[in-house]
Amino acid sequence: MTDTDWNKPRLLELSGSYWQTCTLHTGVKLAVFSEIGNSTLSAEDMAIRLGADVRGMETLLNALCAMGLLAKNDEAYSNTGFSAKYLVKDSPDYTGFIIMHHHHLVDSWNRMSESVISGNPCRGRSASSSDTERESFLMGMFNIAMGLAPSFAQEIDLKEKRRFLDFGGGPGTYAIQFCLANPAMNATVFDLPTTRVFAERTIDRFGLKDRIDFKEGSYLDMSVPLERIYDVAWTSHNLHGEGPEDAERIVAHAVSAVKPGGLVMIHEFILNNDKTGPLFPALFSINMLVGTDNGRAYSELELTAMLERSGVRDIHRLPLTAALTSGVLCGRVTE
Repeated sequence: MTDTDWNKPRLLELSGSYWQTCTLHTGVKLAVFSEIGNSTLSAEDMAIRLGADVRGMETLLNALCAMGLLAKNDEAYSNTGFSAKYLVKDSPDYTGFIIMHHHHLVDSWNRMSESVISGNPCRGRSASSSDTERESFLMGMFNIAMGLAPSFAQEIDLKEKRRFLDFGGGPGTYAIQFCLANPAMNATVFDLPTTRVFAERTIDRFGLKDRIDFKEGSYLDMSVPLERIYDVAWTSHNLHGEGPEDAERIVAHAVSAVKPGGLVMIHEFILNNDKTGPLFPALFSINMLVGTDNGRAYSELELTAMLERSGVRDIHRLPLTAALTSGVLCGRVTE
């Protein structure tokens, strides 16, 4: 973005854009969309159902209408087709988990100056927080991955591969989608014990518990043995949570599980080599500043070097049409 792209109205719009963000977050947090469901309800009805003040509820509902997320007719409110699909909890496309994860991050972003001055995070890590925040984080990762994984599984040709390792795989979204796209493939999701319940629930939902298993361990703990039996190791959005040394340890751990000639793939928010863009990875690096001790977004050059030092060759970035704010580096493990 250049100086000519900016003007005062745009600057002020950006400065106040959190108003809409917080309105959306509140609607999801109070389960407004889920409570309405297929019904048409007045503000008073909603206030009674949710134990809220009528004025407060009406103000929120009207704002959600102004944002195009609810419709209003004769003082009664209903979901739009979009909100019914993505913001109602019993919809298979429900995206509220990642929205609530974003909500849980707001306070730390508001305190960003503290982290810039101190170099230290101002919040705890989501994966080790309360049960509610952990669920929002893990299932939020599922929400995001479901927007990418089905396309990735179609665009990346793994039809000759039989054993797939979803390394630090959380709820197992990528293992699930690559197995669905490759009927001869079996997979392992490797992650912390606290993740098992979410992974097994999600795997069972897709009817794949006979083809995908779960192995407990930390991707940073090299003492946790991983047999060198996998044709592909996939690690998605794990490196950015760690500093350079630990990120490289994760890469080495993943590589150690891959048979000679097998593939290692890193999916990350990848910065350009001078780290001034693209915009989303640059902003995501701030999210890691306020939320982790040493995490950050990495450049393609840095990720390539990590792979090379772990014995990976023929490294290249895959031309994936679904990867809008992220990218996938692929390489082959040597003997």
